Amino acid sequence: MRTKLTGAGAVAVLIALAGCGSSDPPETPAACLTPADSYLEALEVAPGEVRLDGTTAISSCLVPDQDPGPLQTVGKSVVDAAIELNGDVRSSGSERATVELGYLVGAVQQGAAATDGIHRDLILRLDSAARFTGPGGEPFGAAFERSFGEGYAAGQAGG
Repeated sequence: MRTKLTGAGAVAVLIALAGCGSSDPPETPAACLTPADSYLEALEVAPGEVRLDGTTAISSCLVPDQDPGPLQTVGKSVVDAAIELNGDVRSSGSERATVELGYLVGAVQQGAAATDGIHRDLILRLDSAARFTGPGGEPFGAAFERSFGEGYAAGQAGG
């Protein structure tokens, strides 16, 4: 037995179907719109599970079709955090700061992987800040690469 849709019934079905999906891009989580200090504090547990404000993964701070304002805020915070961690690494050789730096880069790259390239410039700036060796500086050695890699892998996996 077939059922005919009346004009009003067809409109109701179309309205219901339209409400099933949303074309609005996901919003940047509020925990991501904080200064570098919040990122640095959260990174203190790396290579463990790093969460901003206790709940938000750094990778979730990069969303598809991210509005320019939140993108700029997140970008500034992660680059500023990388600059500070890089300074710690260059001045003291801190293994802890190196792991945190690797985690930050890994998490941001993981988040950017699903955003169709809109975060490409951020990734380049972050990588430059993370690997900066100073004017005329020598490349970081094997110890840096091991610690950075440990943090990076953890950031990719759960960041």
